[in-house]
Parts: sequence; C-alpha cells; structure tokens
Amino acid sequence: MNIQVKKLTVKYNQRVVGYLFEFEQNRIAFQYDELWVQNGFSISPFSLPLSNDIYISRSNHFDGLYGVFNDSLPDGWGELLVRRMLLKKGVNFDKISPLTRLTLVSHNGLGGLSYEPTQNDHDSSTFFELDVLAREVKKILEETTNDVDMDQLYKFGGSSGGARPKVHVSMDNSEWIVKFPSSIDPINIGELEYITNQLAKNSGIDVNEFNLFPSSVYKGFFGAKRFDRQNRKRVHMISLSALLETTHKIPNLDYMHLFQVIRRISINQEDLYEAYRRMCFNVLYQNKDDHGKNHAFIYDEKLKSYRLSPAYDLTKTVHKLEHEMTVLGEGKPQAKDLMKIAEEMKLSKKRCESIIKEVKKALNDH
Repeated sequence: MNIQVKKLTVKYNQRVVGYLFEFEQNRIAFQYDELWVQNGFSISPFSLPLSNDIYISRSNHFDGLYGVFNDSLPDGWGELLVRRMLLKKGVNFDKISPLTRLTLVSHNGLGGLSYEPTQNDHDSSTFFELDVLAREVKKILEETTNDVDMDQLYKFGGSSGGARPKVHVSMDNSEWIVKFPSSIDPINIGELEYITNQLAKNSGIDVNEFNLFPSSVYKGFFGAKRFDRQNRKRVHMISLSALLETTHKIPNLDYMHLFQVIRRISINQEDLYEAYRRMCFNVLYQNKDDHGKNHAFIYDEKLKSYRLSPAYDLTKTVHKLEHEMTVLGEGKPQAKDLMKIAEEMKLSKKRCESIIKEVKKALNDH
C-alpha cells in the first residue's frame, strides 16, 4: 500500500475533472483540468467556481480537503471497515493522508467523483446473500472478529457513510444501498425505516425508490435505490454540509441555510416547497437526524444545473433531544415555527399551510 500519495486525478464518468495535490504539509490544492473548464461544470458552486485558479481550502474540518471531496470518503460504518482492513495490513488509518484515503474509495463510492490512482478495485457485486452479510456484520458489532470475512465486508460496505451498517449491491441492473441493524437497533428496524419512507411518500415527498428485502432472521432489510447512479453512469451529488464547507458532526445548520442554497443554485425553485415539505415531515414525525449530510443536491446534465436530490435517510429519532438542523434557531420547533420560516423566506402562506395539512393527514392516516 502506498501511504505517500502526493497527487490525484479527479474523474467524473471517465472525464478528467481536475487534480488534487499536496504542496505543503497538511495543505492540499485543487485545480480544474483545462478541458473541464471549457466543457464541464462547477463541482462545488460556492467554493470551486469553474476557472483556471488553484484552490486551497481554508476549512478546519476536512484535513485540507474541500467538502465535495470529503463527501466521497466513507464515515461511520464505512470508516470502521476501512480501519479494520488497514489494521490487518499493519497500517494505522490515522497516519495516512487524506489523498491516500481517497485512493481507497472504490468505484461504488458515494457520488459521482472517482480518484486515480486507486488502491481499491472492489465494485458492487450481484453474488451475495443478505443474511450472510448480516451475520458477518453482527460479528463486527459484537467484536467477535476472528472469523469475520473482512475482505467480503469491505468489498460491499467499505465505501459507505452513516452510522448504520450497510452494503452497496447490484440487483436487476440497478444499484442499491441495503442497511442492517446496528447493535442498538430493534430487530424490525428495516421494517420501521420502510414504513417511514412510505409515510414520506404519502406526504408528497420525492423519495428515492425503496424496498424491504426479505430475511430469514430479521424482519426484512431496508434498501434504497441509488440516485447517484443512473443508466450505469455516475451522477454528481454534493451534500448541503459540503457545499457550505462545514461538517455534519457539528449541529450548526438551520433550515434557512437549505432554503438559501436552493435559491442560489437550484434550477427549479419549486425545490423550495419540496424542502419545506421535508422540513414539515421531519418536524411533525420527529426525524431529528436531519443534519446537513442528509440533504443533498445533484447535478442534472440535461438541465446543466443543480437540483435538490430525492429525500433519503428518513427515520424516527424520538430519543434525540433536538433536531440536528434548527428552524430559525429553534431546536424543538412547533407548527408556528414552520409558518414563521415560510414567512421569512417569502413562501406562499396558502401553499405552506396546505403542505402542513397534507403531511399531518398522511401521518394521522397511518
């Protein structure tokens, strides 16, 4: 393993986007490729406008990377697997550079960007059994790792984000993210997330395709079809946190930030009302795990602009004291706060009142 990577080529569907290179200790620069400047798009509209400039991140959060590249790195479960895999090779994860970490992102990593050289050729596979993978996951969680098939787990889940164990798999010419219970989850957690997504869909929210996959041990595994893959091609996406160069691990964002970003970069201003509907659902359903990495934008190559991604990672988190994203500074927002932010953003009062009624009806009908 090469732990001294100094330069990476950033690609998007085999096209060269630009170059990341280390020029001082803990200082990383990025520059777009000349052809990309002529024919491409900004991969991070606020931080990396399309130009020939050399960009150097001033953020304290991502070890010298810009947020859009940090989005590519696994966190939570995925990072745990990377750490275990490296430990087997005698490599300390904390000692390798951010550029080297990007070389470990496989082709089924999140988002549209890929990095060369790569030290991980693992791709999503059609040869798997979910119950077998779940059993291996359980061994990791119980720290009975002597007989764990780490290579298999890393192959399927080493590029994933989020706290819950998950795998990236291909089924019926589509790519899916399938989640498994964590050590603190109830046995029917997959079924509960399926119900949550169904309620969100009934509330009129644009939810990406989801399914409850059968299990002989658990009450099903929740799976979401990947919207960062379409027709076997990658789709560029960037989280709200990455756009604003902040980490989702610090609850420092407000729904006002989401609305403001939509106003600035979204091709479809109807996204304002879609975001408003999601905010109402999260508040009324008590999905408090609504941090900045659980909101994202995708680049639409046909429209040549950004738009709000489908909703994802929807769950009920009554145990959390406050929302990760506040509503005008309120961590425990009520219906009056939902109308107050609508007024602040100059949204249609009539439409917003109607959205609240529709979400309430979907939840009450459950």
